[in-house]
Amino acid sequence: MYEWNEMVQLMIDWIDNNLTSAPSLLRMSDQLGYSPYYCTKQFHSLTGMTLRDYVWMRRISRAALELRDSNVRILDVAVKYGFSSQEAFTRAFVKAFEVTPAVYRKEPRPIPLAIRAEVFSPYHYHLKERNKMVKEHLQEAEVKIEHIPAHKFIGIWDIASRNYGDFWRNGHNCDEICGTLESMSHLKLPGQLGQTAGWFYHNDQKGYLYGILVAADYTGEIPAGMECRNIPESDYLVFFHPPFHYLKNNGDVMRVVEEKAWSFDPRSMGYTWDEETKQDYQRHFPEGYGYAVLRPVKKNKGK
Repeated sequence: MYEWNEMVQLMIDWIDNNLTSAPSLLRMSDQLGYSPYYCTKQFHSLTGMTLRDYVWMRRISRAALELRDSNVRILDVAVKYGFSSQEAFTRAFVKAFEVTPAVYRKEPRPIPLAIRAEVFSPYHYHLKERNKMVKEHLQEAEVKIEHIPAHKFIGIWDIASRNYGDFWRNGHNCDEICGTLESMSHLKLPGQLGQTAGWFYHNDQKGYLYGILVAADYTGEIPAGMECRNIPESDYLVFFHPPFHYLKNNGDVMRVVEEKAWSFDPRSMGYTWDEETKQDYQRHFPEGYGYAVLRPVKKNKGK
């Protein structure tokens, strides 16, 4: 039932907020008001992982980001995330990522970080609140111009997928792909989100893509199963809705933005679409950025 989806999501949130304070099952179950047995049973049922394994992977992943982004001693990072010694931390790190903490800090490379699980979605929220929902009037999508310089896009292009749901149902491992891209977030092109989706066009077909924008001169490692393609500089029409309540308004916000993006006539702003050699981008970060669809354009001749 959706009540357990919400409860397990509260468990996930609690774990993430307590990764450096030795989160214990007893403390968590006391705060949530359920027995340790039911907490562990429902957590495993909805996430496919034991609670212990999930906590372990989230802690080692958070520690990896701290190694990458700070100069804190490896021993101090190990102790902060609950490891008894640097040796224990190193063994765990090698088991998770097949590289030692010292080597990873010196030369960060793509690794499969454990991402935060999500088991309580807008679908579950609407089931829960269906008798109390009041239709809100959303603002119209804004339209603006943004220039994105030449860059590389590292990710997956799937001609058999048309949208986000199709993409993950088509055999792509969400946890592995998103976790690997998260480990590359420090390489993202300035002004862009860490992970970006979108659409591409090939032989009159429209496919879906997922990955990260990096600098045009990037020469680092390309994760297994992904490609790296050069994308030329371009102006983009950005159809944008500012930050919103993800659970309550995600579907409606996406509909409002996409209806405008796919029906808009760029000639009203002196442009024409330019999607033959470029790709559309989709930014989705509800509480921090909002939602946007970006379509490449070029100036009309004589403008």
